[in-house]
Amino acid sequence: MKLILSILLAGLSTAGIAQDLPVSHYKIYSTSAQKIISEDDIVNDMANADVLFFGEEHNDSTAHYLELSLLKKLSEKYPQKTALSMEMFQTDCQLVLNEYLAGLIREKNLITDARTWPNYKDYKPMVELAKSNHLPVIAANAPTRYTNMVTRGGLDILKQLDAQAKSYLAPLPIDTATGAYYDKFAKIMGGHASMPGMQIYQSQNLWDATMGWSIAKFMKSHSSFKVLQLNGGFHSGEKLGAVAQLKKYAPKLRVLNIATYADDSFDNPNWSKFAGMADYVILTDPKLPKTF
Repeated sequence: MKLILSILLAGLSTAGIAQDLPVSHYKIYSTSAQKIISEDDIVNDMANADVLFFGEEHNDSTAHYLELSLLKKLSEKYPQKTALSMEMFQTDCQLVLNEYLAGLIREKNLITDARTWPNYKDYKPMVELAKSNHLPVIAANAPTRYTNMVTRGGLDILKQLDAQAKSYLAPLPIDTATGAYYDKFAKIMGGHASMPGMQIYQSQNLWDATMGWSIAKFMKSHSSFKVLQLNGGFHSGEKLGAVAQLKKYAPKLRVLNIATYADDSFDNPNWSKFAGMADYVILTDPKLPKTF
């Protein structure tokens, strides 16, 4: 099975034309309809939405396949009206990304100058699909050097940046979105008592706010587009994080979200366990290989 999946994923063409992955490897559940659905159902639901957040586990090979499949289906249903937005590229690399999509620079320059993630191979088929079909790709994430600044000195330290640096970030001041999101963040950090201070949480908010702002800014001039946003699951689960930040910048945008897990309950899932996480919950077979 591992060999078969490896061959399948390796065979995704640079144009992003994927073969069908057996549905036995994943299950898609609609929390509103309370039933198993298909990718096509999600794409059809996008008729009444503007942005689809896909919350992934970064090493889940099946999730990457589904992201590519959804992007392909959206681009077919909304030709020249579909955009890909990615946590995996930082805002100060938008120019480099645009140059690659336009065929002006080589892939090796993209990888070096756009500081692609170590597992860029997992996202390459989507970038290549966008390139082949002339789809915009939004470099949505805050530059790491600025999130590191906030981790050390808090959000106020960003006031020291010049105008160009600030243009790569969501407008200051950044809303720290306390409440449910803060409690959730503190829990994964080991509890409120384990938090060394607010700076780490503030850097998380800078991340989220910049992704939300990047989408809002794009949609301001591309109001008829459908955007597929890729990010780690925590950033969009329960429509907190980047989803909540987006809604502050563009309250009229209609948002759907997906939460994806390689879960041990795959064979017999208790869907109610995941009901509050997203509009759609995708469980992938945990026995399948990870990409790293």
